[in-house]
Amino acid sequence: MQASPQFQELRSVFRNFAFPMSVAFFVWFIVYLLVATFAADWMGTEIGGGFNIGIVFGLLQFLTTFLITWIYVKFANKNIEPRTAAIRQEMEG
Repeated sequence: MQASPQFQELRSVFRNFAFPMSVAFFVWFIVYLLVATFAADWMGTEIGGGFNIGIVFGLLQFLTTFLITWIYVKFANKNIEPRTAAIRQEMEG
């Protein structure tokens, strides 16, 4: 089954989503680290209510993580699950 066209298509669909999304999140995280390291004074800039830019960036990291998870679940339900179900059905007969 691993060499079947259906399985190869499933892997391709997954990779076409997972790799770009992983790279995008990794770049966003590296930007966060670089800004925190090299622009610490800017990150410490108070924006009101006891919050500074660094805290907002940190919270955006969490928000981004949850957003990517939500996007993946929607993507998987629409694009991956039907393919896995078809492969499972074919394997089980």
